[in-house]
Order: sequence, then C-alpha cells, then structure tokens
Amino acid sequence: MENKLHPAVTVSNIKTAIPVTLEIETGHWSTWSELFKLHYKALQIYDHLLPPAADTPKPSTDNDKTTGDSSSAKEVWKRLDSIVLQWIYGTISQDLVHTIIKPGTTAHQAGTTLENLFQDNKSARALHLRHRFTTTRLENFTNVSAYCQELKVLSDQLASVGHPVDNDALVLQLIVGLTDQYEGIGPVLHGQDPLPSFSTARSKLCIVESHKQEQALQAAKTAGTALTTSTRSAPTTPADFSSSSERGPGRG
Repeated sequence: MENKLHPAVTVSNIKTAIPVTLEIETGHWSTWSELFKLHYKALQIYDHLLPPAADTPKPSTDNDKTTGDSSSAKEVWKRLDSIVLQWIYGTISQDLVHTIIKPGTTAHQAGTTLENLFQDNKSARALHLRHRFTTTRLENFTNVSAYCQELKVLSDQLASVGHPVDNDALVLQLIVGLTDQYEGIGPVLHGQDPLPSFSTARSKLCIVESHKQEQALQAAKTAGTALTTSTRSAPTTPADFSSSSERGPGRG
C-alpha cells in the first residue's frame, strides 16, 4: 500500500505560517508560541510539542534492534521531529539558536527550553513591561494603528508573565496616551459605561485619524488653489506703468 505524504513535509517556507521572529529583547513569546500551536494542530504534529508518551516512537539508538513497522514508525517520527526543529530554529533569533541548540535535542526539549527562558524572572520582566505599557504614547508613533498595536503587544506580554491587563485598563491606557489632537474623542470613549472594547476604541480612533488626514489634505489643496489664483490675478503696480512708458516712447 502506498504511503501518504505527511502534511508537514509539504511546508516549503515556515515564515508564511509563523511571520514572527522570536527574540529575547522583544519577547513575543505568547504570539510566537500560539502561532506554532495552531500550525502544529493544522498539520497533525502537535504531539511533538508534548512530553513523549510511553507508546510514542522515540529516536532509535544503537541498541535498538527492532525491525519492521516499529522501526519504520520511529524513522518517520525522527524525520518529522527534525522538520519541527528546523521550523523552531528558523523562526527565532541567532542568539536564541546558539542558546538552545544541542545535539540530540527533540522539538519538545527545544520548545521547553525556550519557554523557560521567557518565563524565568517573571517579576522583573513584568515590572519592565508594566513600565513600558504605562509610558507608551501616541506621539512616539507614526499613526494610531502602530500605537494601538504596541499597547496590544505589551498587554499580551504581560499576560504571558502572569500579569494580564483587562480590557478596561487597556482602553484607559489607550486614552491616556493620546495627543492633544484627539482630545475630543477621549472623553467620548471613557464616558461610556461600560467602556468599549479595545478593538472598538481602536476603530473609532482610526476613523478620527482618517478624517483629520482628509481635512488636512483638503485644507492644503484649498490653500494651494488660493495662492495660484492670487498670483495670476495680481494687479499691475504704478511702477510697471512707469517702466513701460519710459521704455516705449522715449526710445522711439
């Protein structure tokens, strides 16, 4: 009977499924790990992230004398585990690769090592993340979307170290960090009871930002049209008449 090709073997570029690069500085552990879990489940290899069960095929050793189907199953398991390891190494920074790579490491061991790296010193990391969260301001970003994304990422990172941020705290921090240009929308948002969801507040801010951009563009067009019209219809000064009369009849 012909063996079917495992879905994991068909993946040519892991970056299409895991577009996040895990780095110790940014600490996108929660996002990275969640994307990997979804990818593993979709490709039916989630067991490679779990501790090996008693009946799970393990990499064969020199003393392994088994043959037939058992040996074949172990080879397939080893191949799939190597693929998973390549995915992990291909989506983390070089510093992390050098930190966790070790001969004979399984995908589960590599994932556990990474998790321990990002879960250690939770109190210190939570303190640092909380400071970044409370000092994030719109003025430091190019647009509302980037500002909101940073707040969401920081809230996810706080949750990953055991200090989750609820919706109200997230929305209030979103309002606190707004610039004077958005002073009108702030009272509208925090005046609602209950507070809107973070996604709703973000959408409203994006709409306000879009309106402001349209108004600025229209004002610039109006100013440019007025300047052009003023330049074309500028009256001739007495000095122009004087210069013209002196050049004309005098020289004739």
